[in-house]
Amino acid sequence: MQIGAQDRIQSIERGFAVLLVFDAERRNPSLIEIAKATQLSRPAVRRILLTLQHLGYVRPTGGSHWELTPRVLTIGQHFTTSSAVVAVSEPHMSRLVEETQESASLSAMDGSDVVYLARVPAKHVLNINATAGTRVSAHATSMGRVLLAAQPPEFVEQYLAEHGLRPLTRHTVTNPDQFRNTLARVRERGWSLVSEEREIGLIAASAPIRNHTGQVIAALSSSTSTGRMSPDRVERDLVPVLVRIANEISKELGA
Repeated sequence: MQIGAQDRIQSIERGFAVLLVFDAERRNPSLIEIAKATQLSRPAVRRILLTLQHLGYVRPTGGSHWELTPRVLTIGQHFTTSSAVVAVSEPHMSRLVEETQESASLSAMDGSDVVYLARVPAKHVLNINATAGTRVSAHATSMGRVLLAAQPPEFVEQYLAEHGLRPLTRHTVTNPDQFRNTLARVRERGWSLVSEEREIGLIAASAPIRNHTGQVIAALSSSTSTGRMSPDRVERDLVPVLVRIANEISKELGA
């Protein structure tokens, strides 16, 4: 559904644009940096920041720099507590971790990115900097491929045209035809396995979660390291458990 400009509130759009400037690279941006990133005037950015400060979502840190406050977490918390897929999945994710001794994640597509909705870490240390709200590229992750494989062909073609297949490691698939074939295989098998394409030393497998209409609404992922498991072992030992639990979540959601 296309929403016309006359039906949108520009001040809200600008407020969210300012909030989205704050990320891992810009934890403490200046007013000038925010204005440049949003392409808004400095006076407009100043008014938005003061409004967000009044609401408790940002605070000044000196020298015209700003930072988010913990209150922004409540926005994501409201989603988590009101989202059926997160509420249903979390107990199953804990069981997945117990059965595999590997970390579990739940994610969904948001535009062209994959967004983590929930994560249950394993007890052993695996250096994945991902929490609820973390965004990652779809093309180089097992969960992204599960979610892209469920999209219409025109969505995939638009993704390739607009975003390409940026190499994140030397193992990342960057050939469009090879990528299309990879997605076709994901559809055929019903799961995806990616080894060291997003990050050296990281292996992850994902399976789709469906709602009552059969639509893929999320991906359940289990990740480990090359030091713990080989891709063949992940496929043999981890994937069957992952697929079973993903199907159980889907069934509970009415699929």
